[in-house]
Amino acid sequence: MKRLKTLFITAWYPDKESPVRGVFVREHAKAVQLYDGVMVLHCCRPDPERNRRLWRIERESDEALTANIPTCRVWPLPFPIPKLWFVFYVWSVWRAYRWIVRSGFRPDVIHAHVYEAAVPAVLIGRLCGIPVIAAEHSTAFPRRALKRLEVWKARLAFRWADLVAPVSRSLQKAIVGYGIKARFQIVPNVVDTRLFHPAPVSQRRGQWRRLLTVALLSPAHTKGISYLLRALAQLGRERQDGRLDVVGDGPARKDYVQLAQELDLGDRVTFHGLKPKAYVAELMRTADLLIVPSLFETFSVVAAEALASGTPVLTTRCGGPEEFVTHRVGLVVPAASEQALCEGINFMLNNLGRFDRGEISRYANELFSPQRVGEKIHKVYLACLADRRARHGTSSKTAIHS
Repeated sequence: MKRLKTLFITAWYPDKESPVRGVFVREHAKAVQLYDGVMVLHCCRPDPERNRRLWRIERESDEALTANIPTCRVWPLPFPIPKLWFVFYVWSVWRAYRWIVRSGFRPDVIHAHVYEAAVPAVLIGRLCGIPVIAAEHSTAFPRRALKRLEVWKARLAFRWADLVAPVSRSLQKAIVGYGIKARFQIVPNVVDTRLFHPAPVSQRRGQWRRLLTVALLSPAHTKGISYLLRALAQLGRERQDGRLDVVGDGPARKDYVQLAQELDLGDRVTFHGLKPKAYVAELMRTADLLIVPSLFETFSVVAAEALASGTPVLTTRCGGPEEFVTHRVGLVVPAASEQALCEGINFMLNNLGRFDRGEISRYANELFSPQRVGEKIHKVYLACLADRRARHGTSSKTAIHS
């Protein structure tokens, strides 16, 4: 099987300031790397301290961030007028692309992540005759949070892309809800199944029922943590065996800690802060239940990771997770309802014996393992290349690379 060369152009990617931002894009890149060569171009926001020229590109040297995937970052010149700034942004990505080609990496396919990065990606694709797959992850679509300029960017990017690959059907529906037309195919997120796997049964025995939630604690409060805390307080009137671990950090953490104190949850809730993936994986292996109380999710990687760990999932009806959390692996309840969460937690704790952890893990592996998703993406690349050759002839790349 021929290995293609794929250039990831992404607006979100882990960096030193935010090592978990866009980590799901890196997992996609690692899955693709099983079948094809990959280089990542991270399109960063303007940074006046780092960049005083029209554009700047750097190779990332921190292996903890690259995960052995060649990675470059490009910064455009800061500009006070948003519309003109975006012109500089697109131009800087074009210059970075040419720099990458001159360095010896000439891509067969461009795989853009997030509509903002997909705009320069599709322009490069048009100029250079390269197929472009535009992956989308943003909750801005289901939250109806896009402003007029952002909708224009998304419409341009998705209309010109060879294929648009949202991570769930609910996200595709939200994109279409903006009147955006495109050729769609769902490509789910990836779970590192070497890290997220079931534990021996003996590791999961204990006095308490371990509940776990993993989320960014942002001031937008879209992760539903306050509903979960209130549900846990309500549940405490009936049973005292539930203990909740909250993993994640953000500006709203102090608010949630204060709320837990006001609800007199005491030692029934532990806020762990931001933790490495290995720490989270261990918590998932030993948890009795993973809870996703979100108001909006385009996919929910943590739900998929919990399933790969053999842990059942209770999720709200918030978008992506109800597409793969079936009655055999968990339970779906209405969003934004502490009563529904309370009843759901109680039901799950009373019925944990119904769930086969080995079966749950096998189910997740079939859907989200790097091998499965990487193979799916490779076939998407081949189909897009074949379609482009059929429409434009056997040689679609132009001399504009030079």
